Amino acid sequence: MRLKLVLELLDVPGQLLDALNPIGRLGANIVAVIHQRDVKTERGTIPVQITIEGDEETLNKVLKKLESEGIQIIRVDGILRKEKITTILIGNIIDQDVKDTVNTLNQLEGVRVADLDLKMSDYPEHSASKIIIEADYGRKKMVTSKIKEIGSNKGFLVINEV
Repeated sequence: MRLKLVLELLDVPGQLLDALNPIGRLGANIVAVIHQRDVKTERGTIPVQITIEGDEETLNKVLKKLESEGIQIIRVDGILRKEKITTILIGNIIDQDVKDTVNTLNQLEGVRVADLDLKMSDYPEHSASKIIIEADYGRKKMVTSKIKEIGSNKGFLVINEV
């Protein structure tokens, strides 16, 4: 079985080696590596394409190990991975229309609201909402910017994850 991965690595010495070591240690074979330092993502990192092969169990262990070591996997076999973004909105959420906020976020390309918790109060201006958003990898900055814009327009206090 083969997997084609795209990893996101910092442009510092040793990053590629750190990504390749767990693959060999866990018993998978490296078939190909495409590492172009002159190509950067919007985050200033380098996308590195790696093709590995092994049995399903070994490849799953490799994916888990890479993630546990903080190595970002952008794509697996051409499928873009998702990032979770958690944000809290505080303010008069009910009167400012939660449905409109959710619809605005869901209309963004590669973005969807996955979960929403609402805490109501006797004082509408003290209501709070925790929103969990799934976004295509690399869209986090755009999504958090849009959330700040929504909060500003509706008078919400916005707390985005750091």
